[in-house]
Amino acid sequence: MTAVSSDPDHIVTRLLDSPEPSIRWLMHTRVLGTAPGTPAVRTIRESIVTSPRVRSLLSERRTDGTLPFHPYNATWYGAHWVLVALAELGYPAGDESLIPLREQALGWLLSREYSTHYVGRVRGLTTLHASIDANLLWALLSLGLADERTDQLLTRLLAAQWPDGGWNCDRHANGRVSSFYESLVPLRALALHARVAGREDSRAAVVRAAELFKSRHLFRRISDGTVMAESFLQLHFPCYYHYDILFALTVLTEAGLADDPRCTEALDLLEAKRLPDGGFPAEARFYQVRKAPTGTGRSLVGWGPTSRSRSNPWVTCAALAVLAQTPALGRPFVAP
Repeated sequence: MTAVSSDPDHIVTRLLDSPEPSIRWLMHTRVLGTAPGTPAVRTIRESIVTSPRVRSLLSERRTDGTLPFHPYNATWYGAHWVLVALAELGYPAGDESLIPLREQALGWLLSREYSTHYVGRVRGLTTLHASIDANLLWALLSLGLADERTDQLLTRLLAAQWPDGGWNCDRHANGRVSSFYESLVPLRALALHARVAGREDSRAAVVRAAELFKSRHLFRRISDGTVMAESFLQLHFPCYYHYDILFALTVLTEAGLADDPRCTEALDLLEAKRLPDGGFPAEARFYQVRKAPTGTGRSLVGWGPTSRSRSNPWVTCAALAVLAQTPALGRPFVAP
């Protein structure tokens, strides 16, 4: 791993000095590889609980700890999405004050309404909005809030995996090709589950799912090699359930599967987006900051600048983490 510059203007140094404790925690644990149990890192993580960002995300809770919205369809401010955001931020595990949010999210996902409207069949295969099950499974595992009911999410995911390794929610699909949108988050959740629970079936599903992406070099059609969607090449944060090459590289890195020559082109494209200050931009976004609880895509917090010419700290952390953890491909994570 390349040494970090001592220049105080260096991107790594700047992010380590960020007022956002989540940024500092991500830099230490994901980029520099500092052990999470280190006293200084534990202190940083504990401070995430009272950070302004977390307080904003949880500000609409009622006295019983729940949120007065649909847990999932209130994008991005329902219980489901708040839990996912907290997990992304590195919120400490085991906080029982979040249990009411867990109950809201799990209650809907395990309801008759969900199984009736979100689970189906096509050509003998199960159709499932797998990103929904998987995002909650990943969040609850990350936050130390998983219980025996999360096994139902796991079972549903494993049973719905298609022959090509992915998942699909389209009841009109031909049964041959899975959806990138529905398959990346399940890969992430199952990789975490495999690590936490030591389950071989989860790990086998991860390896199969990774092939869906790597066989397409993360963004190209198999049929003619063209780019599947231009938005796949843009950088975003958060991605929620959407897809881009940075999110794909992040998930594959977490699974220990990004060190593969078929990821090289996506890594090259990522590196090409590095800005003169050593950071990376958020080129587009999937949210709008709004205080009034109306419409979809509402976020109570912003996630840094959206601009091709300005570094975004969240995107930069994610990009540096990927580059730091693919050493066999010879990519330094520090600024040039």
